[in-house]
Amino acid sequence: MSRSSFVTLLNYPSKLIENAVEEISKLPGIGKKTALRMALHLLKRDERQTLQLSEAIIAMRTKTQYCRQCHNISDEELCQICTNPKRDESVVCVVEDTRDVLAIENTSQYRGLYHVLGGIISPLEGIGPNDLKIESLLKRISEKQGTDLAVKEVILGLSPTMEGDTTAFYLTKRLKPLNVKITTIARGIPIGGDLEYADEITLGRSIVSRIVYE
Repeated sequence: MSRSSFVTLLNYPSKLIENAVEEISKLPGIGKKTALRMALHLLKRDERQTLQLSEAIIAMRTKTQYCRQCHNISDEELCQICTNPKRDESVVCVVEDTRDVLAIENTSQYRGLYHVLGGIISPLEGIGPNDLKIESLLKRISEKQGTDLAVKEVILGLSPTMEGDTTAFYLTKRLKPLNVKITTIARGIPIGGDLEYADEITLGRSIVSRIVYE
């Protein structure tokens, strides 16, 4: 019998271990074999280290909030990007979720602000415009018009998939009456690809070389 088969058929020595494996294996990309290895590793570590991991996860889940302006994950009411005086408030990059913010930030090529939609329009999954943070984006832009903090450009930083293009098209129709420049990241990103998986150089160049959305 192979080692893999042995793990699959293993009768756990402890119900506690079995429960831990069941929960860990619910994480994306982690099977029962990997979950068992992680559970046994945690069991062998110093108890305090394991408790620190548990406390960090609990704190993350119970204390993490979303920025009231851009909807990015935050520790406070406003995130660190929105409160950073060195950021260019006249430019807002619209993205699907926090993973895209992290991907763009890692390029060090963008100094504007963000707006996290919380998803993209996908009729097949039952996700429509009303399920996204679109109205708050429009309100955010309209409220600042005519002030020193006015938004002059909106970058559509959405993955070049069918759903991403549908969302970009819808946003363009809603944004045009607000008289802001609408651009999109250059197509150095493969069609059908996700921003979070693009390498930093390609994504950085796509941000810098953005083009007017038509």
